[in-house]
Amino acid sequence: MTKHLSKLWVVLLIAFFCCALWGSAFPMIKIGYQQFGITESGPGAKLLFAGVRFFIAGILAWCAGSLSARKPLLPEKGDFKRIAVLSLFQTILQYAFFYIGLSHCTGVKSSIINGSGAFVVILLTTLVFRMEKLTPKKLIGCILGFAGILVINLGGDFSGFAWNGEGFIFLTVLSYACSTIFIKKYTAQGASPVMLSAYQFVFGGIVLAALGLAIGGANEQWQISGDGIGTLLWLSFVSAAAYSLWAVLLKHNPVSRVAVFGFLNPVCGVLLSALLLDEQGQAFSLQAVAALLLVSLGIFIVNYEVTSKNLM
Repeated sequence: MTKHLSKLWVVLLIAFFCCALWGSAFPMIKIGYQQFGITESGPGAKLLFAGVRFFIAGILAWCAGSLSARKPLLPEKGDFKRIAVLSLFQTILQYAFFYIGLSHCTGVKSSIINGSGAFVVILLTTLVFRMEKLTPKKLIGCILGFAGILVINLGGDFSGFAWNGEGFIFLTVLSYACSTIFIKKYTAQGASPVMLSAYQFVFGGIVLAALGLAIGGANEQWQISGDGIGTLLWLSFVSAAAYSLWAVLLKHNPVSRVAVFGFLNPVCGVLLSALLLDEQGQAFSLQAVAALLLVSLGIFIVNYEVTSKNLM
């Protein structure tokens, strides 16, 4: 089975599924805020919401991984440090910034800014971690991508830049980029990608929930309903499935080969935000379409290479 994970059509299908799941998270989180009555609440309630989501996601990933392996997924001695580092960047920092930022930024704009993650990965791998060289092709792609970020923040309905909105969404991107590099590093050392995802989600969920409780998240007037619980379970499934599958792809493919499909992430996020949040005017405006095209083209130019053997 693992030999098929390097075939282009398999990578495409799995990556598209992951991006569709991630894209649904942007509008569904906002819908979840409404269903639980915490849209206007402070950060404590949102962090508590995130913590419960990721704790459940970790349990789901652990159960699925254990059933697949036909034995309990248990970390080895050297895995505890890896889990802590991954949890810090992939869950705690990334989603603390994301959940707070999303409450001060539209789903469409958040989706497009989030699309810059591939460029930040490239800058970190070339300029900080020195894992790759910064080639002209990569530089052109980065320029196009960040041009898209600038376009989405120009006048009209897109005016203004809030440090706790767009700023936090970009810090989310930075945390995501760091987690991608560490996932590749740790799985290359032999660690199970599903095991890492499961335990880091559980640990990160506990930390986020604790932070939410510490700053008054439980004091809000929560509205518990079947719809809200259903949304929470869906978001948990999104995390468990998408991150575990993405980590598997990173283990069996070069980072750049997987990252090329990241252009689907902002596409899915924008379209699903338009459909579910009634943001059609912003989603299909000239600015949004131009920004989306720039981000997508940049990711594609940075990573795409035509090789006949990759088509098999």
